[in-house]
Amino acid sequence: MIAQHILVPTDFSEYADDALQYAIELAKTLQARLTILHVYDLPSYALGEVSPSVIDDTLQAMETHAQQQIQNALARVLKAGLQGDSVIVEGAPFQAILDTAKNKGADLIVMGTHGRTGLTHILMGSVAEKVVRLASCPVLVTRVSTATA
Repeated sequence: MIAQHILVPTDFSEYADDALQYAIELAKTLQARLTILHVYDLPSYALGEVSPSVIDDTLQAMETHAQQQIQNALARVLKAGLQGDSVIVEGAPFQAILDTAKNKGADLIVMGTHGRTGLTHILMGSVAEKVVRLASCPVLVTRVSTATA
């Protein structure tokens, strides 16, 4: 089956930017549509005993920044002559990626990985690894080459 709808999760890092460029080129070849997804997660332990107004302000600032970044990414998709849309959601990144892929009918996920190893990987886990294991569609994971990283 040829991909007709590609989901591209982004955290706006260099790794995600490379994955987006790869997805754009792939979508051109396949004449596929792209959905760009950003997931933000504000862990409760990071908030401590902060007032609700500070939490609201923080969430608003995060969403405003994400809206600006995702619009820039979407502009790249549209400039390439492709159809696309964007989604911003709050939650656990791997679960939000899986849910969005299902809800949007994506038949391929293209995402970057930070390539963490050792203790960092053990403590933080890997969003890409969880998505690869649990996704109901194929997942293409890209990584910035060491020559450019």
